Amino acid sequence: MKVFKKLIFIFALTALPLFSEELPSNVTFWSDYPADRLAETLVDRMTDDELLSQIFMFGWAGAEPDELLFQWVNRGLGSVKVFGWNTDDITLVAKSISELQRAASYNRFKIPLFVATDQEGGWIRHVKGGTAITPGNMAIGASGYPADAWYSGYYISREIKALGININFAPSVDLYTNHNSTIIGPRSFGDNPEDTGVLGAAFSAGCVAAGVIPTAKHFPGHGDTDSDSHVKLPVINIDEKTFMNREVVPFEYLIRQHIPAIMSGHLSFPQIDSSGAPASLSKYFLTDLLRSRLGYEGLIITDDMMMNGDTQYAGSVSNAFRLAIEAGNDIIISSTTARLNESLWTNNLQLVKTDESFRARVKDAAYRVVKAKLEYFRSKNAAPLYPDPAGIAKSIPDKDGQKFFLEQACRSITVYKSGTLPLTAEQAGRVLFVGSMPRFFSEGKRRYSKTGDFKFTYEPGPNETQYMSDNILSNAAGYDTVICCVANTQSAKIARMLKESGKRVIIFSIMSPVSALDFDWADSVIMGYSWSAYTFDAMFGALAGEYQAKGVLPFAK
Repeated sequence: MKVFKKLIFIFALTALPLFSEELPSNVTFWSDYPADRLAETLVDRMTDDELLSQIFMFGWAGAEPDELLFQWVNRGLGSVKVFGWNTDDITLVAKSISELQRAASYNRFKIPLFVATDQEGGWIRHVKGGTAITPGNMAIGASGYPADAWYSGYYISREIKALGININFAPSVDLYTNHNSTIIGPRSFGDNPEDTGVLGAAFSAGCVAAGVIPTAKHFPGHGDTDSDSHVKLPVINIDEKTFMNREVVPFEYLIRQHIPAIMSGHLSFPQIDSSGAPASLSKYFLTDLLRSRLGYEGLIITDDMMMNGDTQYAGSVSNAFRLAIEAGNDIIISSTTARLNESLWTNNLQLVKTDESFRARVKDAAYRVVKAKLEYFRSKNAAPLYPDPAGIAKSIPDKDGQKFFLEQACRSITVYKSGTLPLTAEQAGRVLFVGSMPRFFSEGKRRYSKTGDFKFTYEPGPNETQYMSDNILSNAAGYDTVICCVANTQSAKIARMLKESGKRVIIFSIMSPVSALDFDWADSVIMGYSWSAYTFDAMFGALAGEYQAKGVLPFAK
């Protein structure tokens, strides 16, 4: 026994320098050391300014980043976000990302930036230009195939990766519980928690395979409210049993699959956290529930902190940032670039300098961010730091993705009411197309030759809605068939006037399908869940009998 103890003691003395030896003073992000040890060293050596900067993510408003954002990068900003305001020129997007990454490479630790965007698919598509407008999540839910979710995440990610974007704020795994929601709607896979978890996990796996970090959102679930957290704090008044058995379930699926990032939502659940705090600012939701109870180990990223859902509760943007950090978020997002003397920076930097517990939380968040960067950028599949503008045309649009998304759209189309389907051009006679989307009209005219148009804007105001309602019957009088595209409550109101037309009426429902659920009087109702070109092609193909649509409603009526 004494010999054994001596051996243990000698081994301990021998092993000790391996764990306590300090790394060289000139170590950088690209030094060849284990990720956890290197991340700890870099964070230990950061100034207070560098620590706090590393956990911030800023966006920019102009076509290109301004000088202020470059000043932030020069002082150690950890991440930037590409919003959808000025992204039609994707070559310029790639050029901007390259310039920002090059600026980051000149910092003393040479830590690259996380570059994020919202490219969920469907109508949430912040990077525009030639990127795919896909059928979206609810279409995936209607087909029900995890492979459709996987390849959607894969092809969406391949496109944005070519621009140097390495984080995608997708998938949205909010449930389609409140059918009146205009902020979630077809962004949801459906109302079934388990199905949503499976499809969300498959989408995320596709993103990872393509080399982009997925982010599940909006924890703990934005589905059971018709309020928009951009405008006010949604209050979801459900009990803990419902909450755990419904909202949390998709996130549990993703956590088991090691989702690398989760976005916290500006959502209040007063029966779960009696303080009424939004989850994004609640230590209970993020530290006690997400970290401790659910065992989540990845990054926690806030939704945009410039939304009223968090600032109204916190009282100020500065206080909202403080609460978000203390709650357990690792990356704090601002859609605008803060000024260097802005209180969200100066007040929280002062806390880093004076409050030990706050500094420890900031340091923990910075460590998580740097370690995640090391693990990502050391992989062989990371997005390029300096994307080649000349090569973008080869990658966007993704040629394989184009073929897939048409096939996926066909699998998603739901014939809610069949009527006289299939409808050939001879059977249709003279066809009036009623709607707002250009692709609806162009795809329709590829199948039907004797046609006319009755057009209105996508979201007509009260006066236009009334005018169109008053005139649609007279316009339909000279036609045998009316095909009407319903996208929202306004277009549904116009379409309902056709009940008295005596014509064969075909309803194409896009986006949230609830607006078309009461069109039982129509000859046929076809659900498409999106306004993408792929969707319109697939809907008209189903109508004309080119294939048999087998999609099902991904929610209970």
